[in-house]
Amino acid sequence: MMGPAHSLSGAAAWLGVGAAAAAAGHPMPWPVLVCGALICAGAALAPDLDHKSATISRAFGPLSRMLCEVVDAISHAVYKATKMRGDSNRNGGHRTLTHTWVWAVLVGGGMSLLAMQGGRWAVLGILFVHMVLAIEGLLWRAARVSSDVLVWLLGAASAWILAGVLDQPGNGASWLFTEPGQQYLWLGLPVVLGALVHDIGDALTVSGCPILWPIPIGRKRWYPVGPPKGMRFKAGSWVELKVLMPLFMVLGGLGGLGALGYI
Repeated sequence: MMGPAHSLSGAAAWLGVGAAAAAAGHPMPWPVLVCGALICAGAALAPDLDHKSATISRAFGPLSRMLCEVVDAISHAVYKATKMRGDSNRNGGHRTLTHTWVWAVLVGGGMSLLAMQGGRWAVLGILFVHMVLAIEGLLWRAARVSSDVLVWLLGAASAWILAGVLDQPGNGASWLFTEPGQQYLWLGLPVVLGALVHDIGDALTVSGCPILWPIPIGRKRWYPVGPPKGMRFKAGSWVELKVLMPLFMVLGGLGGLGALGYI
């Protein structure tokens, strides 16, 4: 799928988690709901770090473009080193390593560890990166015609405000994980969810997605998981734009209302 649909699906997924948590008797504080939805929207773009033409490659200027080239090379090397006889030969690493559950868990776990051990500046850094990505994904039309500096300033301001709100007692720094030293441990959860939602979205497209790697399926280790071919669609097609994106907005709205106790 394209960047805007990925971001919308990520935000909707976290709002759905918020509704489920409320129904289970463990409602999220509203800052966790809002912050998590934005992080998840940003994280839902991150698996395309292996693609130099993706939204994330433009998000941070030359730095993100260079990082995309590095991740693409690493992903391609991992693909070649682990592929089985049934896996095809490839010239690049797109939709390989970064589109697996292993990558999602490792990145999310790394973010949680960084947030716990790195203190306020680490939290601000995590928020800043994901706020910029959320802006690029959710407000893509405005972001495309705005300068990068303006997007970065908006991301930095959002990160600063959200970090300040979360730091207030009862606002969510210790949501879900309440032991001493576990503040912000939960920040990795929307990162994991965003990556997995991205993979599921790509699995619906024509090429499928090797989300289950390194589990072998038949003669392939990089098996492109997806529904029957007749149910798949091309990225950017009318199905994505006219059906899925409106559906994500409706589901996100319902999830948000459920998380806040209105339904």
